[in-house]
Amino acid sequence: MKVCIAGGGKVGMYLAKSLLAHHHKVTLIEPVEAICRQLADQLDIPVICGDSINFDTLRTAEVEQCDAFVAVTGNDEDNLIACQIAKQEFGVSRTVARTSNPKNRELLHILGVDTVVCGTDNLSHILEREIETNTIRQLLSLGGGTASLNEILLPENFKYAGQPIKDVPMPGDSILVSITRDTEFIIPHGNTVLLPWDRILCLTQDDTLHLLTEEWGLNNL
Repeated sequence: MKVCIAGGGKVGMYLAKSLLAHHHKVTLIEPVEAICRQLADQLDIPVICGDSINFDTLRTAEVEQCDAFVAVTGNDEDNLIACQIAKQEFGVSRTVARTSNPKNRELLHILGVDTVVCGTDNLSHILEREIETNTIRQLLSLGGGTASLNEILLPENFKYAGQPIKDVPMPGDSILVSITRDTEFIIPHGNTVLLPWDRILCLTQDDTLHLLTEEWGLNNL
């Protein structure tokens, strides 16, 4: 997943580090030049020095290529405007904004922000749950947001195609619930073989889903 983060303060740095640890691609936007240099040195990622509500800055950050745009500056209004520009002008499919005032949550939703977050807790997990790709889609959040039921579409070049489930790595205690193959519904067992274009229902912990996607080679699809 490629993510652009607007705001290089403590929240932006925390989120960037968390996403990088899960092997996502991150670009940061920060208006203060000294902070930009510090972030670039510490994180070794592209850091764009500029205003996140400026079209040229967003263009330089290649926002149009991102799967998600996250605005976590200290200004709720700037976060809203940046998300609106990212979605409406650059076609970003998913926007996330931080608000310092919980009363603004509903307003930001009404004005087009997909996900509004108050505070910093589990911001990276919230982001990963909210992003839907062609390969992985969350169907149900469980355990107070600590686990989820996900639908995974196995790609044509799935690395474990033709192998029985008992021989397929399942990192993070992931559990396969069912397989849909064309019109056939399958309850999986150890000898069940996985095939390209199978749709799998998989129960995972949110903080270990990335281990499964990495092992199965789904991150870059």
